[in-house]
Amino acid sequence: MSRPGEERTTAAVRPYVITRGRAGSSRDALPLETLVVASGSALPPHLQPEYRRIADFCQGLLSVAEVAAHLGQPPAVVQVLLADLIDWGHIVARPPIRVAKRKRADLDLLRKVLDGLESKL
Repeated sequence: MSRPGEERTTAAVRPYVITRGRAGSSRDALPLETLVVASGSALPPHLQPEYRRIADFCQGLLSVAEVAAHLGQPPAVVQVLLADLIDWGHIVARPPIRVAKRKRADLDLLRKVLDGLESKL
């Protein structure tokens, strides 16, 4: 128990309570580098405080890992909460670009540039 004026070092609410005992969501786990942002839709008044805090943090673009750090909860908990908010339309997620797709796009762009340069010669 903490004394008045002392800071708590552990969360007041256990993670399994925040997620209502869920360890996963209806969707695949969001990678930690997934970028999320609030959609701007109004949150229902009955949502628990953690959902509201996430929506507040996500006024700007943040990664899942950053949201977890701001909320002070394990990433797995935040992934469940974010998935709920995405399902309800309050958060928009942009999945990370896979390395293979990125490299392919880079190669295509370089080929176009090279073709353009060759046509100028």
